Amino acid sequence: MRIPIFPLNTVLFPGGPLPLRIFETRYLDMVSNCLKTDSPFGVLLIREGAEAGLATTHNVGTLARISDWYQGSDGLLGITAIGEQRFRLESSERQSDGLNVGEVELVAAEDSLPLPDEYRALTQILANVIDDLGRLYESLDRRYDDAVWVTYRFLEILPIDLDRKQLSLESSDTVARLKLVDELLDSVRGPVRSY
Repeated sequence: MRIPIFPLNTVLFPGGPLPLRIFETRYLDMVSNCLKTDSPFGVLLIREGAEAGLATTHNVGTLARISDWYQGSDGLLGITAIGEQRFRLESSERQSDGLNVGEVELVAAEDSLPLPDEYRALTQILANVIDDLGRLYESLDRRYDDAVWVTYRFLEILPIDLDRKQLSLESSDTVARLKLVDELLDSVRGPVRSY
């Protein structure tokens, strides 16, 4: 599969929202083409470099499909994309217009996993946080009984370093991500389990 690549200083998880403000010509053209053809682009975390210049990226990212767009009062194009399936970058090249294009292999989606009883308290915490996040999360499908979905939502909103988020994206171990989320919340708020 050949897709345009958008290197960013963020990690996009499957099912998560991605708000972007677009101003570079290469990305305006990419967005226009993605909207016309209803095709995704790839989001990869920058390893070295900058969003507006040359950058090297990690090799595992997430497909993003544009769900909404608007023209900002400052004239910039704003879009919201939703994360879809994870992928592994096999090779990439920089086109003459500066857009990176890559050959990617899709990573199999994790099977839905019922949220274990010992982590049920996470559901209410996440529901409260998502309700407070406003418009960006309003239209997301909510699957509080699915441990995969719950861990992805927590990891995208918790204030943890990008390398840890990237490792979590690369992992297909839902139980390990649940433990990580629980530990992170314990360190901030104290134990969240109800006994």
